[in-house]
Amino acid sequence: MKVLKEIAGRIWALWGLITFIFTFSIIFLPSMLAYIIPEPTGTRYFIWWSRVWIRMWLFLVACPLRIKGQENFEKGKVYVVTANHNSIIDPTLSCPFIPGPNKTIAKDFYAKIPIFGWYYARGSVLINRKDDKSRKESYWKMKSVLEKGIHMSIYPEGTRNRTKEPLKKFYDGAFRLAVENGKDIIPAILMNTKKALPFEKTFFFWPTRFEIHFLPPVASAEKTTQDLKDEVYKIMENYLRQYMLPE
Repeated sequence: MKVLKEIAGRIWALWGLITFIFTFSIIFLPSMLAYIIPEPTGTRYFIWWSRVWIRMWLFLVACPLRIKGQENFEKGKVYVVTANHNSIIDPTLSCPFIPGPNKTIAKDFYAKIPIFGWYYARGSVLINRKDDKSRKESYWKMKSVLEKGIHMSIYPEGTRNRTKEPLKKFYDGAFRLAVENGKDIIPAILMNTKKALPFEKTFFFWPTRFEIHFLPPVASAEKTTQDLKDEVYKIMENYLRQYMLPE
C-alpha cells in the first residue's frame, strides 16, 4: 500500500501541475489589469481573480477548502495577518481568501519566473532575505501597503516549519509592523498543507481537505513588539495543539 500511495501521489502531482498551469492561463490576462487600476481597488480586483483561480484548481485536484472566522475582519479596518507556514502552497492558498485586498511578503526569486513572475509580483512585497538593504526596504513597502488600506499577510516563522513542533520561533517583523503602525493582528491557521505537500517527498501531492481558520484580532495598542509577538505565538500554538487536524 505504501508503494502504491507513493506512485499515486506522484501521478497526482503531475495532474496538479498540469491543472495549475491550465487554470492559471485562464485568469492570467484579466488579472494583469490590476497593474493599471489604482489602489486599493487594483489589489481587491487582483485578489478576486486569484480566488477564482484557486477555487477552480482546488476543485480539479480534489482538495476541498473550509474557511472559518472571516467575520473577525471588521469592515473598514486594516490588519496584519500572521499565518503558520508548513508548505510552498500556503501563500497560494491563504491570500485569496483573506477578506479584502491583501499582499504577502515573498521571496523575490519567484518573481523572476517568466509570465508567472508578473502575477506573483503583483500580489507581493518582494524581499531578498540575503540582502540587508532589501530587508530594510521591505518594511517601508509593507508600511505603504497598510497606508493604502491593504492588509499585509506575513509568515512570522520566516520559512517552512520542518520540525515536529506546531510552530517555529517567530521573527519580529510582523509584530514591529503592527505596533509601529497601530494595526491589530489577525492570526491565521492553515491546516493540512503539510499533508498534501510533505517537504520530505519530491514531486508528491495528495488530495486533502484544507482549512483556514482566522482567529479573533489581537490588539497591538500599548504593547511592545516582544509582548505582541509572545501573545500571538501563544494563541497560535495553543490553537494548533488543541484543534489542528493530524498532519
